[in-house]
Amino acid sequence: MMFDWSSAGWGWMIFGGIFMVIFWCAIIGVIIWGIIHLTKKGQTAPSVSSATNKTHYMEILKERYAKGEITKEEFDQMKKDLLS
Repeated sequence: MMFDWSSAGWGWMIFGGIFMVIFWCAIIGVIIWGIIHLTKKGQTAPSVSSATNKTHYMEILKERYAKGEITKEEFDQMKKDLLS
């Protein structure tokens, strides 16, 4: 007696279809994750980064004023701009 392939085929086709959907969802998910990961690379929380940047820039501004690279008026204006 020979095996009837027609009765076994439908189960595998449905099973294969489910795996194809899962496969493409995984591929699309990885692409979306990669785009999000690459676009946010190097960014930190705004509150932490803003405070850190302002402190860093104020130190540079003070150094430039101490070296005489900028005048008192320029220093005051830049300080005002940084703190606002």
